[in-house]
Amino acid sequence: MKKDMSKSVNVSKNEFPIPLDIEPLIHTIRDQKVILDSDLAAIYGVPTYRFNEAVNRTHNRFPSYFMFQLNSQELTTLTSQNAMSKTGRGGRRTLPYAFTEHGAVMAANILRSPRAVQMSVFVVRAFMKMRQMIVVQQDLARELAELENKLTKRLNVHESAIVKVIQELILILNPPPKQIPIKKKIGFQAKQTISK
Repeated sequence: MKKDMSKSVNVSKNEFPIPLDIEPLIHTIRDQKVILDSDLAAIYGVPTYRFNEAVNRTHNRFPSYFMFQLNSQELTTLTSQNAMSKTGRGGRRTLPYAFTEHGAVMAANILRSPRAVQMSVFVVRAFMKMRQMIVVQQDLARELAELENKLTKRLNVHESAIVKVIQELILILNPPPKQIPIKKKIGFQAKQTISK
């Protein structure tokens, strides 16, 4: 699961590169915004296996709403979407863990390194920005739905007016055949009586 770290900065020679843009590392899985263990490990400056060791040692600090392990279908979807390395080609041999915003902060707390604490602020900011984008998208979707309703109502009014005009034009161009009125006979007409 190598990530393109070309857009990164080295804090010192001993540390891992820090991704400048954390937002692309946040995925939506099981209707939650999460970041994968390998990405958090890179951000916090530790190897993924060391990161997972620290998490496993303190697993009681990570309830299911802080962290969960992906299933194989979710991993396949992520692999196809993000060009992650496939198993058997030097990549992971276990299913990755996904951390919610709270789980990412908790992971920084258990690592206790100055870099992890410093970078946890950037991770939280990235999650907050993603939340704000979702709210803006929801507001925009609501406004578009309202606009669509208004336009549909106007269209219905215009459509019925156009249909009425067309019907009138058809009547003018193709008038119905004139009915010849039945002429009454002139003169006296005796009423017929029925005899019994």
